[in-house]
Amino acid sequence: MLTRQVSRNGPLVDRDWSVLGWFQRASAAHPALLGTAQALSDLGNVQVAVPLLLAAALFAALRGRAGGRPLWWLPPLAAAAAMAVVPLVVGGVKSAVARPAPGKVHLGPNGYAGFFPSGHTATSAVAIGAAALLVLPFVRHTALRRSLGAAAVLLAAAVGAALVWHGYHWPLDVLASWCLAGALLSAVAAAGVLERRAAGPRSRTPAAGAGSAVGGEAEVDTAVEGRPA
Repeated sequence: MLTRQVSRNGPLVDRDWSVLGWFQRASAAHPALLGTAQALSDLGNVQVAVPLLLAAALFAALRGRAGGRPLWWLPPLAAAAAMAVVPLVVGGVKSAVARPAPGKVHLGPNGYAGFFPSGHTATSAVAIGAAALLVLPFVRHTALRRSLGAAAVLLAAAVGAALVWHGYHWPLDVLASWCLAGALLSAVAAAGVLERRAAGPRSRTPAAGAGSAVGGEAEVDTAVEGRPA
């Protein structure tokens, strides 16, 4: 829907100009934030995003294999495939839409394919989101899992906002890439669910001599009068 709006200059494009103008005014009024915006924008670079995802994939693979999970390889493979899809989709849509730079009505003479959707936004969102999906299942504490999940969402959102703040992309460029990332991360999440179902419930081995706790008491195999041991 967003691609159709941008390629056909639909009603959302007028709103895009308005939102871009707000970002431009805010950026001009707070020049001290440009450094932070640039640092966040750099998280969308392949040199940063791919190593982050590879580290999370290696961690998940090692932990899953050590835990004896039969499909330990599936979530890391799905995450890698999602990242590989990003440049294919982004590059194809950019060439087809050929959207000018933010605030411009024509592409520049430098031969750049276009700005819709945002490659940096999609790359960072997929890398951060997939890394979180790979690591979070191994985090035991619920509060920590929620905190890390929220931090991943906020960081991915901050990267997209920073790209608009710095004037690298239109708001719709970023929004479209978030949609793409959401679709790809859904596939990564589905792979994680399938892997955990294949692993089954975790077996719990009681401590030696303690038996298993049922109803607050330990079940032990002892002789009872009138009953064979």
